[in-house]
Amino acid sequence: MNPSDRLTLRGLRIFIALEEARSVAKAAQNLGMSKSSVSQHITTLEQNVGITLFDRLQQPVLLTPAGKVLSLHAHRIAAMVTEAEADLANNQANSLPVLNCAIIDDLDASITPIMATVLQAKFPQSYICTFSGRSDEVTARMMAREADIAITASIPADISKFQIHELFREHFVLVVAKGCYDDSQDWRNQLTTLPLIQYSEAMPIGHLVVTHLKRIRLQLARRYSFETTRSVIATVAKTGGWTLATPLSILDASRFRHEVDIFPLPFAKLSRSVFLISRLNELGTVPDVLTNTFQQLLHDELIPEFAKLAPNLGQMLEACE
Repeated sequence: MNPSDRLTLRGLRIFIALEEARSVAKAAQNLGMSKSSVSQHITTLEQNVGITLFDRLQQPVLLTPAGKVLSLHAHRIAAMVTEAEADLANNQANSLPVLNCAIIDDLDASITPIMATVLQAKFPQSYICTFSGRSDEVTARMMAREADIAITASIPADISKFQIHELFREHFVLVVAKGCYDDSQDWRNQLTTLPLIQYSEAMPIGHLVVTHLKRIRLQLARRYSFETTRSVIATVAKTGGWTLATPLSILDASRFRHEVDIFPLPFAKLSRSVFLISRLNELGTVPDVLTNTFQQLLHDELIPEFAKLAPNLGQMLEACE
């Protein structure tokens, strides 16, 4: 065997995965492979180098002295390859004439301008084109290669081709027309007498809320549904009704804040996560830069801003580290 064939990048990555997981089953799960395939790759690697690298009779699986030597080199090689891939992806991204972004529309006021500004600074030669819509529409654009970066609450069914960063988690709150709800009284009796203003059930957020209300056995007549938070909150204020919404959705409709009251949910809690999604190895470090920028924005501006709108409810919006 040619010496250069004894160690392959794939073999080293499987070696690192087993070293870190310390279990063939866990390594296989992390790699999306079968246990037998992981075992075979490790056996082949050991045969190629002519020495045992793991003591697989122990639980957890442990490196042998020779395995510890290879580990030092394997991590350095993997880091260098990852850096090379990132440099190539950055070079590819820098040459993009158009950079398409898709973002859920209830974040338009808070995150879209920041994303456009950061991307324009990073890619001054690119035309930054943004689309706003429902979570399912945003994710569909990513799947169809109509978006290079997506911010959405819906993860693609096949995640193996994507880089996914969890940006934040937000807990739903109760939004009621001003003066129409007393949180010291029975919530069910009060809410059943007020009109429920819904997000369209065709939307992921609308389906999430409707499912949750069924779960707590709150069956109400359907009267209104809308596809934008601004319409939902405005109708709550005008009709003396109520709805369930998220902190950033409320910030997007902040012009109606003085016409509504905001409370923590008086029943079982409900939350959603929002993710930044890009395709693997296509935009280099850009997704990481955007993720860090958005999480800093959440800490510095959006969480304090929501706390001003709803004192004592700032904890309903959590940045993910």
